Amino acid sequence: MKPAIMALSGGMDSSSLLLHLLRNQYDVTAISFNYGQKHAVEIERAKSLVDYLASNGFQVLHQVADLRTATALFESDLLQNGGDVPEGHYEEENMKATVVPNRNALFSSLLYGVALSQATKHKTNATIVLGVHSGDHAIYPDCRPEFYRALEHAFALGNWESERVSFHLPYLEMDKTGILRDAEASIESLGLDFDEVFSRTLTSYAPDNDGRSHGATGSDVERILAFHSVGRKDPIEYLKPWDEVLNDALETQRIHVDNQYKLRLTDLQYHVTREAGTERAFTGEYWDEKRPGNYRCICCSTLLFTSTMKFDSGCGWPSFHSEHEEANIRRREDHTHGMRRVEVLCDVCEAHLGHVFNDGPAAYGGERYCINSASLMFEIKEEESS
Repeated sequence: MKPAIMALSGGMDSSSLLLHLLRNQYDVTAISFNYGQKHAVEIERAKSLVDYLASNGFQVLHQVADLRTATALFESDLLQNGGDVPEGHYEEENMKATVVPNRNALFSSLLYGVALSQATKHKTNATIVLGVHSGDHAIYPDCRPEFYRALEHAFALGNWESERVSFHLPYLEMDKTGILRDAEASIESLGLDFDEVFSRTLTSYAPDNDGRSHGATGSDVERILAFHSVGRKDPIEYLKPWDEVLNDALETQRIHVDNQYKLRLTDLQYHVTREAGTERAFTGEYWDEKRPGNYRCICCSTLLFTSTMKFDSGCGWPSFHSEHEEANIRRREDHTHGMRRVEVLCDVCEAHLGHVFNDGPAAYGGERYCINSASLMFEIKEEESS
């Protein structure tokens, strides 16, 4: 017997986690919690998924715990007595309004009681498995790894035979895309249908009365972007057609990322990297830099060049004859200012770096990467001692 006890919300993460456990041949007890959430229809989705799995030969012990009397005095926009669920990006400050006080501690305590009871009854060990992931950490403090380490320690102190129970958080360092990738692997291994599985899930915090997902709340945006990232159309129904909710989510993501760059970069760095600007010749920080080191993208830290690739072209901007093999710098035609040039961009974050010309050293292929200092972050390489 290999018992695992998990919280099955009916959302994308916990449903993926259930598949993960079945793929790894756990005996799963799944508990759904009705805590007065506005999106309680997710519990019906959880039941539907468990039924679908049973029809395919996978048995899951599923129970629903009603906590509404316990949470009746809680304050959160996620609850029936709360305000409107905020729209926007899932990492924005206003998403804190969806935090339910002490929710995961409450869930974990109940899961621990079940796990310890099963372990004691069957004289075996039991694992509490939760689907918290890296995308939750910024907004939900009860999804952080240190919280679960402290919780596990506290529960161990407060229970006999606690050595039989452990926590497992397989998605802790993953984002939503990574979770979907894991679900794809599980679905293939179990011989299930991807759309059948995920049509039985709900991630939206503000579904309508027919159970259709809102499309613009933070949880919606995160899910939509994940499905787009793995090249799939989400099989659930939204208030708008898929193409519209996807375009809206992409625009929400673009605005959020742009705002983060505005906060983090200087005016010149932002102008160069995000608005395809150019610093004046001989004014950049690195045009005459000769120390050994690495040059990374100022926006995302991708390694672009090393000092061994740098040469003095006399043009007034940092010049490189080659790019690092990890850089994968992207090129595109640039017809601005009445010229025909080849623009170079960071492939990871699409930061404008500069341009590439065919007047570089012939010994290295004849190209010259003419790069703005404002697009670079320089790491000095310490001299090796003899």
